[in-house]
Amino acid sequence: MAINRVITALLFVLVLARVELSTCHVLKGSVTCLDCNSHYDLSGIKVLVKCNQVKKLAMATTEEDGSFKTQLPSDAPTSSPSFNCLAKLLGGSTQLYASRNNMVTNIVKARESESYTISTPLNFHTSCPLSKKDAKCVAPDPKIGSSKTIDLPLPPEWGLAPSSYYIPFFPIIGIP
Repeated sequence: MAINRVITALLFVLVLARVELSTCHVLKGSVTCLDCNSHYDLSGIKVLVKCNQVKKLAMATTEEDGSFKTQLPSDAPTSSPSFNCLAKLLGGSTQLYASRNNMVTNIVKARESESYTISTPLNFHTSCPLSKKDAKCVAPDPKIGSSKTIDLPLPPEWGLAPSSYYIPFFPIIGIP
C-alpha cells in the first residue's frame, strides 16, 4: 500500500514538472509632458498597445507619475507575443497635443527577463506648441458645417413628435 502511494506521488510530481506555466510578458513605460510643471498629475492618460499578427489590443492607463504597465496582447495565453509591437498615445481627460513622431513608438525587450519597454518616449504638450497663427492648433470654425435642425412650432394638442424628425425626410412619390 505504501509503495502505491509513493508511485502515485512520484507520477504526480513528474506530471507537474512537465507542465509549463504561462509566462506573462509585461510592458512597462511612461509618458512625459513637455510643458508641465514637475507636480502635474499625469494619471488617466490612455496608451494603446498593438502587436503584429495579433487581433487583440491592450490598453494601459498611466499612474500619477506617468508610468504605465500592461500585459502584451497575444491570441493564446501561453504563446509569446510578436516582437513587432507598437504603443500609441491615445489621450486623456484633457486635450493633449503631440506630434506624429512622439505618438507612436516601438516596443523592445528590456534588460530584465520577460519584460518589455518602449524604445522612444511618448511626449505630449498640454497647450499648442506651435504659434497661434498656425492652423494646426486652431479649432475649426463652428459656423461652417453646422448641423442645426429647424424645429417648427407644432401645437402640443396634435401629439406629434418635434418637426425636426420630419423635415429632413423627403419622400419620393411616383416610383413604382
